[in-house]
Amino acid sequence: MTDKLEVENLSKYFYGRAGDIRKVLDSITVSIADGEFVCLVGASGCGKTTFIRCIAGLLPAEEGQVRIDGTVVTRPGPDRGFVFQNDALLPWRTVMHNVLFGLEVRGHRFSETRPTAEALIKLVGLSGFENHYPSELSGGMRQRVNLARALAIDPEVLLMDEPFASLDAQTREIMQRELLKIWNQRKKTVLFITHQIDEAIYLADRVLVFSYRPGRLTADIRIPFPRPRDLALKRSPGFLKYVDDVWKLIEDEVVSAMSV
Repeated sequence: MTDKLEVENLSKYFYGRAGDIRKVLDSITVSIADGEFVCLVGASGCGKTTFIRCIAGLLPAEEGQVRIDGTVVTRPGPDRGFVFQNDALLPWRTVMHNVLFGLEVRGHRFSETRPTAEALIKLVGLSGFENHYPSELSGGMRQRVNLARALAIDPEVLLMDEPFASLDAQTREIMQRELLKIWNQRKKTVLFITHQIDEAIYLADRVLVFSYRPGRLTADIRIPFPRPRDLALKRSPGFLKYVDDVWKLIEDEVVSAMSV
């Protein structure tokens, strides 16, 4: 497979009002292949969200480069779709019109793009809810709309920043399974941030581990479980061993982060 996303020697600093400088990311280098699903874990405050926002073009990096298909990222673009932790749906727009928002901003007419929205709404399992408003949907349903909206622009890379963090445990498990079904159909390159180690191992081809302040890439773990994956995989001894191994890599840093 060819590399879709390349990050080379990426460093990021935050500058305080008192003139203090804090290094958030330290020389991150990683490549993600076309169609690969990669998850990123690490202690709170290790720079995961900063990293994904640099890739999205929402934050500039002081050092290094991000490249999509060899082109340097300098700003947000349609080659990257972003799914935030909070669904951020527009409450006055229906499911249909939320899904089409990105295409509308780019000047596409509703009559041209409606078939795209209908197909994506069906893909995420919301057929029949096209004319519902966000207030009429559950949290899991709103995140399905959020995902469909990101896919509507047909991005090369899908960036997902803890998209299931606000969901209850049962809904979160179902959304993990549904996300893999959607990914299997669309084969997008995915970078997915999560605090849940089991979620990362269940979803990913590879799991990246970041150190705590500044964020450094300390491990790149290939996940061997064949696809498609059933949720029952999470109860298998082999799966639980991977969870334990990753936890051991970050346990001390998680405890340190909690004591700050």
